[in-house]
Amino acid sequence: MSIALVILAAGKGTRMESDLPKVLHPIAQVPMLVHAMRAGAALDPDRVVIVAGHGAEAVTAVAEAEDERAEIVVQAEQLGTAHAVRQARAVLNGFSGDVVVLYGDTPFLQPETLGRMIAARKRRDLVVLGFQAGDPARYGRLLTQGDELLGIVEYKDATETERAITLCNSGLLACDAATLFDLIAAVGKDNAAGEYYLTDIVALARARGLSASVVSCDEAETMGINSRQELAAAEAVFQSRARADLLTSGVMLMAPDTVYLAQDTVIGRDTVVEPHVVFGPGVTVESGATIRAFSHLEGCHVSRGATVGPYARLRPGAELAEDTRVGNFVEIKNAQVAEGAKINHLSYIGDATVGAAANIGAGTITCNYDGVMKHHTTIGAGAFIGSNTMLVAPVTVGDRAMTATGSVITRDVDADALAVARAKQDNKPGRARKLFEMLKARKARRDEGK
Repeated sequence: MSIALVILAAGKGTRMESDLPKVLHPIAQVPMLVHAMRAGAALDPDRVVIVAGHGAEAVTAVAEAEDERAEIVVQAEQLGTAHAVRQARAVLNGFSGDVVVLYGDTPFLQPETLGRMIAARKRRDLVVLGFQAGDPARYGRLLTQGDELLGIVEYKDATETERAITLCNSGLLACDAATLFDLIAAVGKDNAAGEYYLTDIVALARARGLSASVVSCDEAETMGINSRQELAAAEAVFQSRARADLLTSGVMLMAPDTVYLAQDTVIGRDTVVEPHVVFGPGVTVESGATIRAFSHLEGCHVSRGATVGPYARLRPGAELAEDTRVGNFVEIKNAQVAEGAKINHLSYIGDATVGAAANIGAGTITCNYDGVMKHHTTIGAGAFIGSNTMLVAPVTVGDRAMTATGSVITRDVDADALAVARAKQDNKPGRARKLFEMLKARKARRDEGK
């Protein structure tokens, strides 16, 4: 059966105290909305509809970057969840299949849970996702009889008996598209908040003789984010789970609580990650690598047996081949470093190709930016770049070539050649003593005049 996702992402998130739309606040360096979209993608949906509102332009940009098929509809006024889903009716006109309603601020939903909802939909007209709440607080309560769902009552409208129920509503549901929108059209706003509640469709469905049931999941999957405190708590939950998964898969985290991972971080078994390492988006580390302390990696690939850090920074486009060495205070951006090459100290390698077994001396810089455009540096296999060399791109240093320490290389260097590009040293006997005497006398005159 065809599936359409409808993801509600219109809320401003007033308690966030932010100009950024609530669903764009990141967890594991990925917007919450993207977490929800990726969870829903496990269902291989035919349509993805995002209901935007506050900050619709920014929400649209993020949604379309994640899935170019995403269709954006705008809820100009926030009049409740049923009203929000109703905005998707026009773009889904004629769609034949199930609609699964998700929330852009619920980032931890698991694919397995969505799979169970779809399986349940084969037996029931309407399926709602519920959870047993440790603290039911102000959640809507699910009213059940056996495996049948009789209705949902919002906390504001619940009796004391109903408030004692701990099976709570997550807000997520699955239903045939035509049935869902017919039910929503019948929803009124005769309630304490004066809003169109999506939860009301359960009672409407039952009144029409339709069947409804509940699929339950762990409460953590339904965690909604409405404040900075909840955002921080959600980040902690993600990091704890992700670290545990890595340890289980054979990655050695020496101090797990100090390592921060992105949502898409991939690390192979037998890799060692030392304390205080941060992984940004788009990082893959193969098996048997070592990431030493206080390093920051983003948008890069580290091959088997490579060592990175301590205090190294790998930026987007950094590609390290097997058995490479990137040492302390080295930054690499948009550069390919071939097998066995070493960049051990205090260097910047950007927009470059470094050949196999090349050695890059301390303080080397590829001068890749002329103020307008970026230019490429090529360093050949087995080349030896002397300490404090400036490689002014575009420039090529050939295989097995050498640059003398302190050189500024502005022309290509042939294979096996030695390039020396520095001014001749000229020593002035006694000049230092005279210069210091002159400076001290000048300082004394200045002090006397104060």
